[in-house]
Amino acid sequence: MTAGRADILQGTLEMLVLRTLALEPMHGWGMAQRIEAMSGGVFEIQQGTLYPALQRMKRKGWVRSEWRQTENNRRARYYELTREGRAQLEKEQEQWARTTAAVNGILHWERGVV
Repeated sequence: MTAGRADILQGTLEMLVLRTLALEPMHGWGMAQRIEAMSGGVFEIQQGTLYPALQRMKRKGWVRSEWRQTENNRRARYYELTREGRAQLEKEQEQWARTTAAVNGILHWERGVV
C-alpha cells in the first residue's frame, strides 16, 4: 500500500464490487480501475483479492459471468449483477449506513452526553 491509500475494511470489498457492477457489466481489471477511480485513488484492489471475491459472489448467485471481447479487442470474462446481487447490494448499503452512523456517533461523542 502506498501513501494516501487505505486498506479496504474486511467485508466491504464485495459491497464495492456489487456497487461497481450495478453501473454496468465489467471485466475484473476494469472493476479494479473503476473502484480506484471512484474512491479518488484511495482504494487499490489487487487481482489476487478481486478474483477470489468474484468467485465467492458467483457461488452465492450474486454475479454471473461470460466471455466477451473488450474495447481493445481482447477476450475477457465480464461479470454482471444478478437480481440476487442487486438485493444483496441493497442489504449491504443499509448495513453500511447503520455501521458508519454508529462509528461516527462514537467518534463525535461528548463526555457526559448520552
